[in-house]
Amino acid sequence: MKFINRLIATGFYSGYSPIAPGTAGSAVALLIFWFVPFLRAWNLLAACLVFLFLGVRSATEVEKMAGKKDPGIIVIDEIVGMWLSLLFLPAAMHAVWWIAAFFLFRLFDIVKPFPADSSQKLQGGWGVMIDDVIAGVYANLSLRVLFIVWNLIHAG
Repeated sequence: MKFINRLIATGFYSGYSPIAPGTAGSAVALLIFWFVPFLRAWNLLAACLVFLFLGVRSATEVEKMAGKKDPGIIVIDEIVGMWLSLLFLPAAMHAVWWIAAFFLFRLFDIVKPFPADSSQKLQGGWGVMIDDVIAGVYANLSLRVLFIVWNLIHAG
């Protein structure tokens, strides 16, 4: 069971990246989204929910194994957050917008605007996961606003 918890929590071991493991986990999420067309709309929502709950459990266990709160190797939170930033986007959005979602998600994950900052105080894996869920929602909403503004500017 330790192997499964570590595999999930580290985002299929992308969390062991020596440089920016959170960014590596986010990149893995984007690549999975990009190359698995099945992972869209309701299927993506289902994946987010499944991995949210698996992430809470596995992050809690890996925190215990590591002996510290939210060790850098845990990146399942970035995977779920990145997927949320891509959830139910308009079909007209080109893949360039997916890359914008990546950068917006990373920005919100690093800055941690309210209530993401205070959500880290939650117990165990919930404290690991929820701030990235919030960052993903913020990135998604921001991307939608940018897309609308872009289309309004280029409509004429």
